[in-house]
Amino acid sequence: MKHIFSIFSLLLAFFLSAGAQEKISEGLEADKTVHNFGDILLKSGPVSCTFTITNVSDKPAVIYSVVSSCGCTNVDWTKEPLMPGKKGKISVTYSNDEGPYPFDKTLTVYISDVKKPVLLKIRGVSVEQPKPLEESYPIAFGPFALKNTDFLCGNINQGERKSEAAMVANLSDKPIEVTFTDISDHLDISVHPNPIPARSTAEMSFSVTSCRKLWGKNTYTATPQINGKTYGDEVISISAFTKENFDKLSEADKSTGPRPMFKESTFQAGKVRKGDVIHAKFTFENAGKKPFGVYKVDIDAPKWAHGRIPRTEPGGWTTFTVDIDTSDMAEGELLTIVTLTTNSPLRPIVNLFITGWIE
Repeated sequence: MKHIFSIFSLLLAFFLSAGAQEKISEGLEADKTVHNFGDILLKSGPVSCTFTITNVSDKPAVIYSVVSSCGCTNVDWTKEPLMPGKKGKISVTYSNDEGPYPFDKTLTVYISDVKKPVLLKIRGVSVEQPKPLEESYPIAFGPFALKNTDFLCGNINQGERKSEAAMVANLSDKPIEVTFTDISDHLDISVHPNPIPARSTAEMSFSVTSCRKLWGKNTYTATPQINGKTYGDEVISISAFTKENFDKLSEADKSTGPRPMFKESTFQAGKVRKGDVIHAKFTFENAGKKPFGVYKVDIDAPKWAHGRIPRTEPGGWTTFTVDIDTSDMAEGELLTIVTLTTNSPLRPIVNLFITGWIE
């Protein structure tokens, strides 16, 4: 009975993962945008994978070209037009002859009627000799193990979804079934195959869907359960940066949108004593032709606050403050980045800097 249940779970996981699609442009979806080979032996030679593109629009689409970031990657793709409802393939072969190092290669895909190229990635780690799973995957939730628990999902435009993947392992001598609880809103996460066979690896896929209530830097979390059991209180964290989507704007609309022009992009605090609060000030003009606004302010400091940034009319000037409490910061050189997520098509992300020296 248990054997029948395991087979059913494996088939269910397969069909669920096969049905998961990622929107890569208006009218086009991909089965994935990242393929992780995991650890592969150098002596095993070239490795291959396939990306599947589905045309969900009502007109034909053509994959014009696929350009690799490296000569070590060979690519072939469907040359005939993809009619509505049809699928095309992008087949990739990595030569696996660059030495025992991690690799991360980008494929730039040019498709008809798609303004921005679509980016696909292949990655993995080439090794000379096989390593024990416990060495390759040092962070364990019971028998379920990972290389790390913090992952990046990159930049996401509003209205879109971004996916990534990482390899995980089963350290035990029996198959394990992995589920997730306490999953953050807008995060999807799964493992396949699932159950993970004994002493083998699997792929953990995760996707973040944009939300207009969430801007800038955000962290999404999930707690793994193995065979229904939770181990410890550590969670898996996935970071993503959400910004405005200007893809549908014409170049003319972009050029006449709001445009912040800062007097200085760096505030120099000079020497300060540990525990002091730095009061930084930034001033900008809206040199565009539409009102400028900031959706969110992110600051990479332990303790901080910022003043209100009002909506700024064309030609108007605005000054706002950023307060940095240095009590929990290390002594020595100070470099804090202030990141603004804005409504400016030309400057959707603005980075400002606070520098100094903490004594």
